[in-house]
Amino acid sequence: MEQVDLSKGPLTGVRILDFSTLLPGPYATMLLADMGAEVIRIESPQRPDLMREMAPKYDERSYAHLSINRNKQSLAIDLKQMEAKPIIEKLIKSTDIIVEQFRPGVMRRLGIDYDSVKKINSKIIYCSITGYGQTGPYKDRAGHDINYLALSGLASYSGRSDTGPVLSGTQLADIAGGSHHAVMAILAAVIARGVSGHGQFLDISMSDAALALNSLFAPGALATRRDPLLGKEVLNGGIFYDYYQTSDGRFFSVGALEPKFALSFFTAIGKPHWAIRAANIDSEQTKLKQDIAKVFKKKTFAEWQKKFAEKDICVEPVLTISEAADSDLFQQRNMIKNIMDENGNAIPQIACPIKLDSQRSEDLLGRQLGQDTKAVLTSIGLNQDEINQLINSSVVKQYD
Repeated sequence: MEQVDLSKGPLTGVRILDFSTLLPGPYATMLLADMGAEVIRIESPQRPDLMREMAPKYDERSYAHLSINRNKQSLAIDLKQMEAKPIIEKLIKSTDIIVEQFRPGVMRRLGIDYDSVKKINSKIIYCSITGYGQTGPYKDRAGHDINYLALSGLASYSGRSDTGPVLSGTQLADIAGGSHHAVMAILAAVIARGVSGHGQFLDISMSDAALALNSLFAPGALATRRDPLLGKEVLNGGIFYDYYQTSDGRFFSVGALEPKFALSFFTAIGKPHWAIRAANIDSEQTKLKQDIAKVFKKKTFAEWQKKFAEKDICVEPVLTISEAADSDLFQQRNMIKNIMDENGNAIPQIACPIKLDSQRSEDLLGRQLGQDTKAVLTSIGLNQDEINQLINSSVVKQYD
């Protein structure tokens, strides 16, 4: 069998055209690029990705963009100009996967929808990420992460009874829903293509995926019509499984659900007899939580850290991102890595969480808009005069 060089990862040799912006699509293609895929971002010269403007910035470049669009190339091209179509068609011929994130119908109007593309390349895997899917009454409706979580039912029991639904620190529907489900579908389609020789269309709805994230509570709710309530369930604040504030305003997470962990936890805080109260989940747990909160208020964050550090009882400090990055856990897991810019300056980023035998040895920061335009056009056979003509007519843009 012919040996394949997988020094950049298991997806070495897979080419992806990424038409997406902001978060769901770019995060998905970042994971695929981290695993070795060649990702070419197709960007508008007139309407740059808003992720590029997100603060804070490094040398006028967004740190978020530098990370989420790492290991990708940038081709700045105006898809609305007719001279762009033959360029995209040439790229499609040598492309394995397309990822796009427009509302249904936009890619069709541009002439690069799945039906048009598969006539050029029947093996193409075409992944469309949208808020509400390609079909149904909401397919043309605008939406954001908060809306998908609301409509999926997840927001209805994520929060406290006295505050109502709360915002998460990250975009759950965008990432866990859109990005991760897109990657899973794409990799499944790659395997299927290896068997059948055919590509396929992937319809990823972030609201569908958010609904599916109700994996623990939905089965019971669907069968009994008893919906989970804010702050009343085992894992959302209904029992002592919760966050508790220390005397200096920091927090600890207490997840000691199992009897052996619960007994060890209550013993550690000097209240072993409270384990009996914790075991009776049908009783009023509010008073128990209030009592635990009073105990936590008696010591500082550092004091509780010292007390719980060597105990295996599912009790951990709530860390900031900076503290998490500096922790032994993620340092020894090699989850923080430095990526060098063109001047040799190190930019720290969260590393790919997917650990494989074949990994990229080097990573590139997210590129400037159009930084790879000439290189990409040269790769499909255009000469310098043709490229210059396209630049001069504003069909494409090259960052210099």
